[in-house]
Amino acid sequence: MNATINDLAEQLDDAMRHATAIAQITQPLSLEQAYAVQAAAFSRRLARGERRIGIKMGFTSLAKMAQMGIDEVIWGRLSDAMLVESGGAIALARYVHPRAEPEIAFRLKTALGGTVTPEEALAAVDGIAPALEIIDSRYMNFKFSLTDVIADNSSSSGLVVGPWSSPATDISAVAIRLEVDGDVREEGSSTAILGHPIHSLVEAARLAHAAGEPLLPGDIVLAGGATAAVALTVGAHVRVVTDTIGSAGFTVAE
Repeated sequence: MNATINDLAEQLDDAMRHATAIAQITQPLSLEQAYAVQAAAFSRRLARGERRIGIKMGFTSLAKMAQMGIDEVIWGRLSDAMLVESGGAIALARYVHPRAEPEIAFRLKTALGGTVTPEEALAAVDGIAPALEIIDSRYMNFKFSLTDVIADNSSSSGLVVGPWSSPATDISAVAIRLEVDGDVREEGSSTAILGHPIHSLVEAARLAHAAGEPLLPGDIVLAGGATAAVALTVGAHVRVVTDTIGSAGFTVAE
């Protein structure tokens, strides 16, 4: 007998809370059902007192989309409990097999939803910042299908945001480095994010609105990874460094 949406949400939520890997979802799920599982699991977090603070975008690399055979980005939800102060620390034991990837973050000053132009999306922004997303799949061996990962909040588990810059800052081709203990592990550019990060915000507005959760003033939108992610280990100091909008980082504790 197939598990219900709420059954799957409970399994994934419990795996997240207890940092325990679970088997992949064996029953076939449509994209709509996968997002329903994600929403149900996130609702459990809200019921425990967490607060939604925005969304993350995934598969924003055109090359990755082609590799996966898809033509649509994916997204997940962010809560205040996922926010890690820049310069702070995370406990590795809270995760199953965490990784970090460098991103660009947007902060909104006005609501944004539905079909918007890049110019309209940018007009809703009051800050742009370097960021790190902590991703962590709850599935064994970090193996999952597209619908598996969507159901699992698109792997989003934490975010670290650096200093906010003016929305007028040019982010069309920001050089971005991912450093671990001062060594450059990955290098990329904001152009890897749908050609320009603002296009990711346009997609975020469309998808959040379609889900009945339009973006609100104060919301943070993670635009998507600018490089490949790196696995986290105890003692590591991880940092995103950009050539124009600063840096952000955190340390990994036990």
